[in-house]
Amino acid sequence: MLIISGTVHIKADKIEDAIAAGLEMSRASEAEDGCIHYRFYRDLEDETLFFLYEMWENEDALKAHFQTPHMATFNKAMGDILASPPQVKRYDVSNVIEL
Repeated sequence: MLIISGTVHIKADKIEDAIAAGLEMSRASEAEDGCIHYRFYRDLEDETLFFLYEMWENEDALKAHFQTPHMATFNKAMGDILASPPQVKRYDVSNVIEL
């Protein structure tokens, strides 16, 4: 399993645009084969700070995701929405233990 986790700051006047783009991206991504979870979350103290959390079954699913039309549309929209570059990390998970 692969986990993608990150943060991004949004321009204060573009928050509604970011929410709309994030909802569209989440819905389209979760419909993809191999996507387990794809969500954006907003910080409780800083309304311009958003968190990204994705879970993918494998590398092939993630690679296919980067080639989708909705990814291209999302990346284009982000050019006008982002206040700074995203900070994103990828985690390769070999073992999951439910608590």
